[in-house]
Order: sequence, then structure tokens, then C-alpha cells
Amino acid sequence: MAAITAALIKQVREDTGAGMMDVKKALTEAEGDVARAKEIIRAKGIAAAGKREGRAAQEGTIASKVIETANGETGYAVELNSETDFVAKTPKFVEFADTVLGYAVNAEADSADDLLAAKADEGTVKEAVEEAAALFGEHVKVGQFAKISGEHVEIYAHKKSAEMPPSIVAMIATDKAGAAVAHEAALQISAMGAQWLTREDVPADVLESETRVATEKTTEELKSKGKPEAVIEKIAPKIVEGRLNSFYKETVLLEQAYVKDPSKTVGDLFKEVGGTATAFARVEVGKGAEA
Repeated sequence: MAAITAALIKQVREDTGAGMMDVKKALTEAEGDVARAKEIIRAKGIAAAGKREGRAAQEGTIASKVIETANGETGYAVELNSETDFVAKTPKFVEFADTVLGYAVNAEADSADDLLAAKADEGTVKEAVEEAAALFGEHVKVGQFAKISGEHVEIYAHKKSAEMPPSIVAMIATDKAGAAVAHEAALQISAMGAQWLTREDVPADVLESETRVATEKTTEELKSKGKPEAVIEKIAPKIVEGRLNSFYKETVLLEQAYVKDPSKTVGDLFKEVGGTATAFARVEVGKGAEA
């Protein structure tokens, strides 16, 4: 029986992403045989897969890539979730996230459901993810999925700390002229979290809700100041309009103040180079729907 040293435990942990006690138990059962220990971890992981399904998996990373197409470029971003940041930062987990991204590109997937149904090396991507959960000993899942296309696509992947993989990915599609400021726009998307490209993209129900809230808030404030009904009816619309413009400046990318120079908007950046932004996406680890 080979001695179960700290170095051996570390090696198996790095190779599998499993917890220290699980690795130690597996090595003991395998009498120090690393290959057999990995088999034990995998087998026990598969047996426990059902129990993991109900556990929250809100850590993880985002793998992203731009590929050339017949019409320009397409950007993909795929979130892969784990339960803990310990697993999320392991080289094996990051490598698996890149593998899943590759499956998305090969299948030309348009959604997370498309990706899960796509072909992996063996079986489907869904099955590959389930096997990975067994290997890592945690609930692992495909989270958010984003795909945009245009003449040019720029990606910015943000790490919240040096030892962690990317936790925010911002992508923006532009025309050829807009490519000159695409990186700056991607940084803006990452930092400020715009929700829509233009005010015309804001869904009607969202706009109706914002208008209703702004109107009610304005009316209540004016009443509390003792303003007569006739005055309220006259001045309230302008105040509501101002509040809606503030909403647009906060949530619409092209109307946001540029973080490096608040005297101009992101839209101004594109105007300065004669370019156009056509689409964008932002994915942040743990911000999607929990599964």
C-alpha cells in the first residue's frame, strides 16, 4: 500500500476537485492507488448525484469566445455553476467550462436548452455535466447562456480577484466603424450593468410600470407639499418625464454616462467614430435563475 501523503491528497484534489476528506477516504479505500481513488470518487459522486440536485449552485465561471462567421463574428458566453468557489477556481473546472463552450460553438446553440441537448464527446452535454458533478462532488449545472452576432463582436471577461476565473462577461456587437470603441463599451457594460441597448428596446410592460410608479410618486410628493390639483395636473407630466429620462440613463447602454468621462454618453462614443452598436449581452455568475 502506497503511503497517503499530503502531496498525494493534493494531487487527487486538483485532478478531481473533490473535498479533502472525500479524497482521503477514497485513497484509503484504494490503498494509495491514485487511478482507483479517482474511480471511487467518480462512482460515489454518481451515486450521490440525486442528493446534489437540490443544492444551490451559484458559484462558478463564464467561458466565452468570439468566432468568425460568413457574415462577421459571433460571440458566445456560457456560465458553468458549482456550489463553492473552491471548485470553481480549480483548473479542471475551468477546463471543463471551456469544453462546454466548445460544445456550444460546435452545435451553433442558441440557448442553454440547445446546449444541453447538443452532442458531447460521449452522449449529450447534459450527461457530460452530470458526470462532471460526480467528479467534482458538487451540484454542477449550465447556467446563463448568451450569444450575439454582428460585423464585429468584442468580449471583456472580468475577474473579481486574481485567483478566480472570470465572473462577469460583457459582449457587444458593432459595425466595422464601431469596433474602434467596442472595448470601451464592453468595459462599460461590465461595470454599469445596462439592461437594454436603446430606449426603444425597453419592454412595454416595464415602461408602463416605471411610468405608473413615477406618476404616483410625483403626485404624492406634490400633494404632500400642499399643491392644488390644478397645479399638480400641470407640472406633474414634466416631473414624470424627467424621472423616466433618469431611468433610461441608468438602464439603457447608449444613454448611460461614459464611466471614464461622464460629460459624454456611450452613444456619443459611437457617434465620434461614426459607428453603431447593434447588440450586447452581460452575464454575471450567480445572477441567473436558480436550478
